[in-house]
Amino acid sequence: MARVKRGVTSHKRHKKLLSLTKGHRGGRSTLVRQAKESALHAGQYAFAGRRQRRRDMRRLWITQLGNALRAEGLSYSKFIAALKTKNIGLDRKILAELAVNYPTDFKKVLSQVKG
Repeated sequence: MARVKRGVTSHKRHKKLLSLTKGHRGGRSTLVRQAKESALHAGQYAFAGRRQRRRDMRRLWITQLGNALRAEGLSYSKFIAALKTKNIGLDRKILAELAVNYPTDFKKVLSQVKG
C-alpha cells in the first residue's frame, strides 16, 4: 500500500485558520495553536453578539416609541396595552419607524388607539 503524506492537507487547514484570524493581535494571527483558540472564541463572541444586537435594537425601538408617545401625553405601557386590546398587529420596529420618520402616519395609529 502506498504511503500517504498529509503535509498539503495540514498546510491548507492551517492557512484557512490563519485567514480566519487575520487582524487578531500577536501570535493569535500567526501561530496555529493560538489562532485556533482565538478563532473558537471569536465564533462564540459572534454568536452571542448576534443575539445582543436583537436586544439592543428592541431597546432602541422602545426608547424611540416612548419619546414619541411622551410628546403626545401617553405612556409606553398604556399604549402597548391599548394596541393589544384594539388588536392592532404592528410590532415595535414598525411603530418606531413610523414615530421617527412618518409622524403623521404615527398620529393616525395613535388616534385609532385613543379613540
